[in-house]
Amino acid sequence: MAKIHQIPTLPLQQEVETKAVLKRLNAVRAALAGLNGVAESIPNERIILNTLSLQEAKDSSAIENIVTTHDELYTSDTITRQFTSHAAKEVYNYAQALLEGFSQVKESGLITVNHILKLQELLEENDAGFRKVPGTALKNDQTGETVYTPPQEFDKIIDLMSNLELFINDGSLTDLDPVVKMAIIHHQFESIHPFYDGNGRTGRIINILYLVKENLLKLPILYLSRYINQNKSTYYSLLQQTRETNNWEPWILYMLDAVEETAVQTSFIIREIKKLMVIHKQKIRSELPRIYSQDLINSLFKHPYTKIEFIKNDLRIARKTAGRHLDQLCEIGLITKNKIGKENYYFNNDLIELLINVSSLKKEEGEQISIVTENSKR
Repeated sequence: MAKIHQIPTLPLQQEVETKAVLKRLNAVRAALAGLNGVAESIPNERIILNTLSLQEAKDSSAIENIVTTHDELYTSDTITRQFTSHAAKEVYNYAQALLEGFSQVKESGLITVNHILKLQELLEENDAGFRKVPGTALKNDQTGETVYTPPQEFDKIIDLMSNLELFINDGSLTDLDPVVKMAIIHHQFESIHPFYDGNGRTGRIINILYLVKENLLKLPILYLSRYINQNKSTYYSLLQQTRETNNWEPWILYMLDAVEETAVQTSFIIREIKKLMVIHKQKIRSELPRIYSQDLINSLFKHPYTKIEFIKNDLRIARKTAGRHLDQLCEIGLITKNKIGKENYYFNNDLIELLINVSSLKKEEGEQISIVTENSKR
């Protein structure tokens, strides 16, 4: 078994804001400010909240080898909990946990241990809580070699998570830039590895929520998992390298790069969504002026597909009228009607095509890390 890493208590007793780190921070902050500005230009925040949380959920789940397709996602119904695959269900659970966490942070201004427990409970649909049974190890998928052994004792996990909670919420403990602090929080959480399952996804949700807490993000829309997925082997390598060398600079620079690049990418996605909304708006006003309204445009873009019930509720119109509106939109080619089971789904093909194009991920070569829990019956 690999030597158990002695996880430090926080704050770290060393200088981590090196010249290289400080040099990168201005660009990172500018990219986040740009993202916030673009997000504010969308007339209804639910449009990007729903759409981008689902994309983030899809990529974050893919890092853990939970792979689903856009078709599976968009033909699942989260309201009635009817999912076309188990993977689609996992992705929707992630999106729900992200949005629930956002609500908690906005309400309390905190990210507590109880909040983190709730996130993991939503992800995994169980209340197992922190690990109580020894045997969890991170292993190389190909060789079976143990790469890292996290703390095994329940009391130690509790102590470390309590320290992490204090570090997250007590701003007087350190004057580190919040983005640098986020990188340290993420590394610490992944090293504690407090849960049997869902640590990676929970940790990536905490990243976004922490930036919201620190007012660097107004909405939880930083598409961070896409970058990690594109650079997965580097992500795992730097996690372990930092444990072994105690040199934090490469890890922090990696996370700063992730934040900047994904802030720029997410800004691009939002601008493209806005362009599509304008195109749809002009076409409806030109060809179907009697049914045009901004509420209709917003409803069509709140999710890559819609249903009669959605239009009925959003526009406060009769169900029959909603169905007629959707059929007219099909006739002018803005949406496509598909019957799945007993229900009709109306797909916003332009929006789906945009999301598929920006979600095309590079395949990373290299060794993958998996979580193996021995001596436990789960």
